[in-house]
Amino acid sequence: MTSKVTYNGDLRTTCLHLRSGNEFITDAPIDNNGKGEAFSPTDTVATGLASCMMTMMGIKARDLGVDLVGSEAEVTKHMAANPRRIAKIELTLELPEAVSEKNRKILEHTANTCPVHFSLHPDIEKVIEFKWGR
Repeated sequence: MTSKVTYNGDLRTTCLHLRSGNEFITDAPIDNNGKGEAFSPTDTVATGLASCMMTMMGIKARDLGVDLVGSEAEVTKHMAANPRRIAKIELTLELPEAVSEKNRKILEHTANTCPVHFSLHPDIEKVIEFKWGR
């Protein structure tokens, strides 16, 4: 087992990562009858894409001798209705300037082939921008 999710009531869950003991909560968003006091489940999906891309880039960067510490990703999730679902995820990755053009291409390819990217439904539009020069 990877995790355990407990429904706390009032449209809130607690998500426990079994191996580490780390946990986080989710709340339904305000536009879906919730309090919006934490990540919604769909927020975690969109954020997971950014986290996965940066993790995969970090692995490749380590192999290339490139330092990505301090890089950031801005995530915007857009919802659709009927059925309610994620329609679009916009990511802007802000990365260091001191990376060669060759390594930038390698790292961008690595990011775009991360497991979460491949796991998302093809109908979800993904708009990804790499900004080198942080």
